[in-house]
Amino acid sequence: MITIDDFRKIELKIATIKEVLDHPNADRLYVIKVSLGAEERQVVAGIKAYYKPEELVGKQVVLVSNLESALLRGVESQGMILAASDVNGVRILIPGQPMELGSIVK
Repeated sequence: MITIDDFRKIELKIATIKEVLDHPNADRLYVIKVSLGAEERQVVAGIKAYYKPEELVGKQVVLVSNLESALLRGVESQGMILAASDVNGVRILIPGQPMELGSIVK
């Protein structure tokens, strides 16, 4: 269990997917460029089995924006796109209607 203070440390923001590329060193990963409005980031995501690139480009997503950068199979990831999974697969979380880029998810 985490405290509410721990949860408040997480910055969730609305971003738009700008580009989706195959990861050069992993069959199940994409390298995704997202825009937060004032800045762009690169995120590595394990959603290749569930989405084609053209299904993702232009979609708004929820991004964990203050996650420490990590190297995933040699490629830097500067955040995490939130997704949910069940017996039907994995689905990214998207806002119910378009939001301003960089909007804070509360």
